[in-house]
Amino acid sequence: MRTAVLVPVKAFRVAKRRLAGVLSDGERASLARCMATKVIAAAGSLPAHVVCDDDEVAAWAQWAGAEVLWRPGRGLNGAVADGVASLAALGYDHAIVAHADLPLAHDLERVARPHLITLVPDRHDGGTNVIGLPTGIPFRFGYGHGSFRRHVTEAGRHGLGLRVWRDKALGTDVDLPDDLALPAVREVVPCPPTIRASLG
Repeated sequence: MRTAVLVPVKAFRVAKRRLAGVLSDGERASLARCMATKVIAAAGSLPAHVVCDDDEVAAWAQWAGAEVLWRPGRGLNGAVADGVASLAALGYDHAIVAHADLPLAHDLERVARPHLITLVPDRHDGGTNVIGLPTGIPFRFGYGHGSFRRHVTEAGRHGLGLRVWRDKALGTDVDLPDDLALPAVREVVPCPPTIRASLG
């Protein structure tokens, strides 16, 4: 089974806007870059591809050792669908789609299982942080609020086995100030002292 990791990354300068109350623009960009780098590293021996539409992100991806899939103006769902199709065209039969905001990302190779769809929900069972799936199926990605349930339903449409993996580390993402306050996150994400103080 030839497997690759696909990481959708939006422009660092506009990332994590819901953290604007506790982080400056520059700090949010630095945080987004830091977390995305951890996700690429978590690919381990698997080839990593970054799907993006931003020159700065593309340059960072090449620095991080990932291949760039340029998909302008497609939105998250369209960019991921195009990215998976591109991996199929490159000869990969399985893709692991991992969000770029997983500060505790690790060992993404464990997500892939032949002939299975694997869903890793966030810690609230709301979003979908990681998806492992065969590249040859017309999977309809439905990211956004409540995506985990949509993806469970979509997985059932394809008649393949479904594995829901509730991994504490992969289920931890950073969207809100409270996420930055999680002890495990504070151990690995470099936040300025002033921000640490504001988070308690």
